[in-house]
Amino acid sequence: MIKIWHNPRCSKSREAKTILEESKEEFEVFEYLKNDFTKNDIKIIMDQLGIDDIKDMLRKKEKEYKELEIDLKTQDEILDILLKIPKLIERPIIIKNNKAVIARPMENLTELLKG
Repeated sequence: MIKIWHNPRCSKSREAKTILEESKEEFEVFEYLKNDFTKNDIKIIMDQLGIDDIKDMLRKKEKEYKELEIDLKTQDEILDILLKIPKLIERPIIIKNNKAVIARPMENLTELLKG
């Protein structure tokens, strides 16, 4: 089953959801701004994305990123911040068969669906 970490207010996230709908594959929508997730959920996604640095999955242009000086924080401190300010997570994240992509560019999603 495919899962999308979705923000309905984001045009890229809506575009990814439309692509999933058109693919006719079953998928589950997880609205991460409305629903709780854990540090472990983020660690699992990092592993599925194939990244070691949590900053690789953050929205660096958000004002909170700069205000909180995220670049100076440890991985664990950033995880704590994400639990409080989930909008810092880059979107959309699509997970299929324990592999994840950030669908920016949208070709990342297309490649995931092929695999």
